[in-house]
Amino acid sequence: MLAKESAAEILRTIKREEESGRENYWVLSREEILEELKTVLQGRSPEEARRRLEEIGPNRIERVRRQSLIVRFGANFINFFAILLWAASGFAYLAGMKELAAAIPMVILINAVFSFWREYRAEKAIEALEKLLPAKSRLYRGGEIQEVEVAEIVPGDIIILEAGDQVPADARLIEAQDFRVDNSALTGESLPAYKIAEPVEDGQEFLWTEMPNLVFAGTAALSGAARGVVLATGMDTQLGNIASLTQEVKEKPSPLQREMQFVVKVQALVALSIGLSFFLVATLTGKLALLNSLIFAIGMIVAFVPEGLLPTLSLSLAMAVQRMVRKNALVKKLSAVETLGAATVICTDKTGTLTTNEIMVAHLWLAGDLLTVTGSGFQLTGGLELDGRPLSSEKLEAPLLTLASLCAVLCNNASLSAVGEGVMGDPTEAALLVLAAKMGKDVEEIRRTHPRLKVFPFESVRKRMSSLNAAPEGGVRCWVKGAPESLIPLCTAITEWNGETRPLTPKDQARLNQVLSEMAQKGLRLLALAYKTVDTPDLSLSEAEGNLSFLGITGMEDPPRPEVPGAIEKCHQAGIRIIMITGDFGGTARAVADEIGMHLEKVPILTGEIVSRLSEVQLRRLLKRGGNNVFARTSPQEKLRIVTALLNLGEIVAVTGDGVNDGPALKAADIGVAMGKRGTEVSKEAASMVLTDDNFASIVAAIEEGRAVYANIKKFITYIFNSNIPEAVPFVLFALFGIPLPLNIMQILAVDLGTDLLPGLALGAEPPEPGIMNRPPRSRRDRLIDWPLARRFTFLGVLNAAAALSSYYFVYLSAGWRPGLEMAASGPLYERATTMCLAGIVASQIGNAMAVRTDRESIFTVGLFTNRLLLWGIVSEVLILLALSYVPFLQSIFGTAPLTAMDLMFLIIFPPLACPGRDHCGGGHGVKARE
Repeated sequence: MLAKESAAEILRTIKREEESGRENYWVLSREEILEELKTVLQGRSPEEARRRLEEIGPNRIERVRRQSLIVRFGANFINFFAILLWAASGFAYLAGMKELAAAIPMVILINAVFSFWREYRAEKAIEALEKLLPAKSRLYRGGEIQEVEVAEIVPGDIIILEAGDQVPADARLIEAQDFRVDNSALTGESLPAYKIAEPVEDGQEFLWTEMPNLVFAGTAALSGAARGVVLATGMDTQLGNIASLTQEVKEKPSPLQREMQFVVKVQALVALSIGLSFFLVATLTGKLALLNSLIFAIGMIVAFVPEGLLPTLSLSLAMAVQRMVRKNALVKKLSAVETLGAATVICTDKTGTLTTNEIMVAHLWLAGDLLTVTGSGFQLTGGLELDGRPLSSEKLEAPLLTLASLCAVLCNNASLSAVGEGVMGDPTEAALLVLAAKMGKDVEEIRRTHPRLKVFPFESVRKRMSSLNAAPEGGVRCWVKGAPESLIPLCTAITEWNGETRPLTPKDQARLNQVLSEMAQKGLRLLALAYKTVDTPDLSLSEAEGNLSFLGITGMEDPPRPEVPGAIEKCHQAGIRIIMITGDFGGTARAVADEIGMHLEKVPILTGEIVSRLSEVQLRRLLKRGGNNVFARTSPQEKLRIVTALLNLGEIVAVTGDGVNDGPALKAADIGVAMGKRGTEVSKEAASMVLTDDNFASIVAAIEEGRAVYANIKKFITYIFNSNIPEAVPFVLFALFGIPLPLNIMQILAVDLGTDLLPGLALGAEPPEPGIMNRPPRSRRDRLIDWPLARRFTFLGVLNAAAALSSYYFVYLSAGWRPGLEMAASGPLYERATTMCLAGIVASQIGNAMAVRTDRESIFTVGLFTNRLLLWGIVSEVLILLALSYVPFLQSIFGTAPLTAMDLMFLIIFPPLACPGRDHCGGGHGVKARE
């Protein structure tokens, strides 16, 4: 089985694909690369550049041609729901009900505006990609340095890069002086990349974007200077490739949007079918005149079409968005709130989301002792411990510790002030400075008394950095730091605690290898320190980095955020699967996964290389087995493949990301979550939600809110739909028995878009019920309106209809009418009766609002007054009813009349009848009832 295979076995069992077709530009010398691209050091001539520009096109991110926003805005007026309402409005106009004909289009407009806003926000992702390219760049043209528009750059141009410049195109470096680049926009990892101009014979250990002699469009130069020959421009660059992936990912409706489309279509078909059926029966049997039949049919359609559902849903989601702001989550798409609550899988990056993104030295090995460094991140508080106790004063003053601190400070380009202010710098070097400070050393004093004389910058191929500094006592010392595997072979001696050196023996080598293995298993980033005394700073690289004396090993980590393990445990309880997708190395990723409680056990760490060689069937089989996974060293294409495979398996996927490279996956996921602090504009625009604190725990808090939103949507759907029955029953009695119409169409709209609106919104603000995160995510196959929900709103609707009709007949009975006598079909008595029918619905809905607040407990358990917004909604409901009854202007529009004191006394009995106790006020269709 694939689940039992190791990463190596997976690689061996998969047939390797052919090479991608890219030229191996990194292995060519400067002369060979110039010849390959048919250019020279003086750059292309202006004439040749123009010809090439016409041939391959401008250096810019192209956009897929899409329909204009105006066309897409207009489409919202001709969808299924809109067409249905347009037809109802037209029939109302023909029937002489001009107020109704004018009111219905307002519902269409509200829904169109919300849909258009979602479309407009989706346009921003590609615009953000375009902003990553600078406006102008310096290059050689015909032997002269010119500043040209970036769009006019062509392959073969020789570009000039200095600190602070944005890289305008993909290029191979031909000159570099201490050149570092911020690749985080493409790779998602914050470590600066050191760049060289020399050929690299073996590029297998590097990702394409990490090749040490290549730079890429959209990245930024941090330090030094370089020249490079342009390899690719526009959509052929890595940035262009990501733009293509992002544009090819079509935005799809969220689970909630799909479900609401289903609900609206079903409800609309029910309304049309009932309206048409009763129209035909009433017309063919001759019980009603044609005009009355038409009025009846329109009334049935208006009664069963939930005009207020979509506006109420949109406003309820908007309120949830405001609540989530307090939980450090900014939601850009309203439907994303509920989608997050339905998530079955979270694909998360590591650096800065699961970890603090503050590298610190956690362990220091010196002369046989493994010291623990206390404190966190870049904070200067903390110190050194040995075997759980603070380091003795004797060892704190030992020469070896002093030498190690000197190496950490002098072979270093960072500064403590920059670290404290959060200025961009090399986090690894910053961690070494913090280590020296924790040793009790004055960093600035060390640098002042040990001026630098010469430096050999760090290179990703050499994996070392050397600095020659003057010593206060005279002479010169060479300080070296680097990867242990590259530095230890250069050492011939080892330094003891007293500062004396002795030859490095095979036994010492074996001990060092054991220490390195033990520290690597903890997922630490290892850096070795060494030094030697020399006579002069005028040394070659090989002379400086030979015959060194070994000092020690630092083990660095990016510690997990303290709240993440608890959040991971909550996800496990909620049945949510966690998949880590990172650009970091597998050992580091596994260590973090183990520390935060992902419980990988024997699950192999899979690399991007493995993913690229898996077929779609194999990848799905791998992901289908369930459980948590870690994918390391992944590219944007591989991350997108993983997310797409999960979606194809029917999972509801949330994806976190912060770089340009995350854009395609963020857009493809059911919900993309971008980082607010360190995220690029591309990731923020492609995502549905932005975390203001870059914290994984905030995602889990948002999931709980999302689950509550879905539960609340079912509550206000129950509330809104149960009023459909008392709105429809009067028209049935009107058609079958010829009684005066108990409720006119404008009064139906007064309920759907007036009295029901604010209580429905208030139900959307109900807090999560206890235990909501102890249930598994709901299935994609679950319907928003299921049979238990339908039974409940039907039961409550029948009660509501009984209240409405009893209120209607109460007016006639109190006026002396008795069965068998003719009922007034117009005039003050009739208007008062229809007003009482409307009031009976409103009074019953007050009880229903309380009844649907919970489906697990009695309303008396959760408390009658715990949702203050609902109380204000009920107050508004009553005020609207009183306004409809007593304001002359509204009386003329809605056909209402003033109610008497006796009428109001009669209405008081309905709220408690609609909410009699546990049987109907919760538990009626919930979990406890099923249990």
